[in-house]
Amino acid sequence: MNCPDIDIGPELSKLKEFTKNFPPELKGLAINNSEAIRTAHNSFARPEPFVPEEQKAAGKDDDVYHFISYIPVDGVLYELDGLKEGPISLGQCLGGPGDMEWLKMVQPVIQERIERYSKSEIRFNLMAVIKNRKEMYTAELKELQKKRERILQQLGTLQSERVADKTSFEALNKQLSEVNSEIEGATEKILMEEEKFKKWRTENIRRKHNYIPFLFNFLKILAEKKQLKPLIEKAKQKSSGPR
Repeated sequence: MNCPDIDIGPELSKLKEFTKNFPPELKGLAINNSEAIRTAHNSFARPEPFVPEEQKAAGKDDDVYHFISYIPVDGVLYELDGLKEGPISLGQCLGGPGDMEWLKMVQPVIQERIERYSKSEIRFNLMAVIKNRKEMYTAELKELQKKRERILQQLGTLQSERVADKTSFEALNKQLSEVNSEIEGATEKILMEEEKFKKWRTENIRRKHNYIPFLFNFLKILAEKKQLKPLIEKAKQKSSGPR
């Protein structure tokens, strides 16, 4: 929430303003008690048909499946682990704002963590928080369109002159052709991003949808039609058969 280049929206902006003078512990508690964050988080939870009455609490030495973040801030690479008391400095990282050199520094740290648990755990997700590609390509497209307008204006001025410079005319036409090609490429990238987001929305809807009532009713109908038991027996024979 501290990145100046990111619009965090009204809800997070209010939370940031409300907690700006809080110590870290109270900031964490405020985030934990935020109804908006809780609702957004829980909206991605998968429907669970059975909830165990007793759940084992994680012990001190248990490996807990959770996310760890790595981020460069003011020339220092930090590890952010929710199970630790605070940020862990991994040392100075070269390069200025927007420089990707810190990735070379964090690579062996991530690799070492994966290797530490590789014998007992294979579920590792590596994700990057990046700028919205559609916004980047849209900004690129606007700049290219402005560039094309300038070239067209120069061509119009050149054509209005009685003695036109053929070399300049050909150079501007070449630039115009290149810019048109770049505009076409940027437009195609935007369309690809829109399709990608549409696909993600569909996947999220399917992942979050509760199919359990449908499955229960489907099994009930199969049982009423005397088709469930034969299917179960067939599945048992198939699973116990030679492989």
